[in-house]
Amino acid sequence: MVQGTGSNVGKSLLVAGLCRVFARRGLKVRPFKPQNMSNNAAVTADDGEIGRAQALQARAAGVPPSVHMNPVLLKPQSEIGSQVVVQGRVVGTARAREYQSWKPRLLEAVLESFGKLAGEADLVLIEGAGSASEVNLRAGDIANMGFARAANVPVVLVGDIDRGGVIASLVGTKAVLDEADAAMIEGFIVNRFRGDPTLFDQGMRIIAERTGWAAMGLVPHFADAARLPAEDGLGLRRAGSRHGKGSVVIAVPVTPWISNFDDFDPLREEPGIEVALVEPGEPLPADAALVLLPGSKTTIDDLLFFRAQGWDIDLKAHVRRGGQVLGLCGGYQMLGRRIDDPFGIEGEAGRSVEGLGLLDVTTTLTARKRLEAVTGMTVSDEAPLSGYEMHIGETSGPDASARPFARLEADRLDGAVSADGRVAGTYVHGLFADDRQRKRWLDRLGAESGGFAYEALVDDILDRFADHLEAHLDCDRLLAISAR
Repeated sequence: MVQGTGSNVGKSLLVAGLCRVFARRGLKVRPFKPQNMSNNAAVTADDGEIGRAQALQARAAGVPPSVHMNPVLLKPQSEIGSQVVVQGRVVGTARAREYQSWKPRLLEAVLESFGKLAGEADLVLIEGAGSASEVNLRAGDIANMGFARAANVPVVLVGDIDRGGVIASLVGTKAVLDEADAAMIEGFIVNRFRGDPTLFDQGMRIIAERTGWAAMGLVPHFADAARLPAEDGLGLRRAGSRHGKGSVVIAVPVTPWISNFDDFDPLREEPGIEVALVEPGEPLPADAALVLLPGSKTTIDDLLFFRAQGWDIDLKAHVRRGGQVLGLCGGYQMLGRRIDDPFGIEGEAGRSVEGLGLLDVTTTLTARKRLEAVTGMTVSDEAPLSGYEMHIGETSGPDASARPFARLEADRLDGAVSADGRVAGTYVHGLFADDRQRKRWLDRLGAESGGFAYEALVDDILDRFADHLEAHLDCDRLLAISAR
């Protein structure tokens, strides 16, 4: 089990890289994260949803993603509450304090899923959540030491030297842990080192002496890790407000409950595109050729936030100038005339909110959630597409009937396009990861294309990252620990 001294120390990518390392050695490897908190989710082969990081780890291991790889997924809906997904299905919502009382019964599902994976694998690589040192939350824990003790799995602790204070964070974790919890930790990894690694030789010795844990390696910074799909909004903002130097600007407004934002990762790789992340308080850039409205975990609240920033005014001016707009999932719902919530899916029952009015459609939020991989083609030019749907709500109206965005398998229609063709919306995520669709949009925007295969690019980065870990970690020792 790979635990961390804090959030965002690199646990997710280290597990992904190690999945690739050991899968290349011929082992049957499975990733596992008992509890995750993320609005960046993926559809699984068994028609559920898990955190995006576990889907990437499954890919690194060369296996289809399964709901058992992330049995508890928390999807934040407010500052203090989250939707709770258990083994791929929504079971309810809980406030942070209330959720603590759920943990004992959730541990059963977590151990059941772990047992299923362990039964089919030679090696299960487990990712912890947040910080191992959050001893104030230790009672009932299912994400870190609580799980490690319940499943009797050895732990390796990761610290991030790039943020500073790594000696204190690793030694301090040992100091605050219960003695029995600390005994589960076999070794430590220092991640994201920059510069001459010999300068930290003494630091590694100090940590080992103060903790009694074995040094498993000092991992230099691997820049291309930032090009892999990010787990959460921290990864989104680390990428910077502008990415790329292309002549065509695509603007993406960043709302509080943005979800599945890896939708626009492939665009960042294109030489002709500059992706501009528009933070609160900033106007939508006047030089944008396309404004991309991403998905949302809480569409109504994000719509109200969008309007409060004045982005609705900017967006209509953008369309008047001849610019184009694409809404994905929640972004599609926002573009319509109205969003109705008769059952209180996102708050008070019976709430109805005026949309941005750029598409003549109306959305009704319903409890049923559609989770499935899809294929089809865009109606306007019959360009093939593939991706996935992950949404609640049904959207209909004149624009959807007269000008659907796509025709999916089983002759099912999706999305809508405005009469002038400048505004479109779709429920299909992963649109730009399909090279055929991405090229269609680049041609439409008059942007230079890199002509690369995005999925092959991701696999190449995973392979190079695995090489990087093989060179800097004691992978043989890690494997030996797992067999104790």
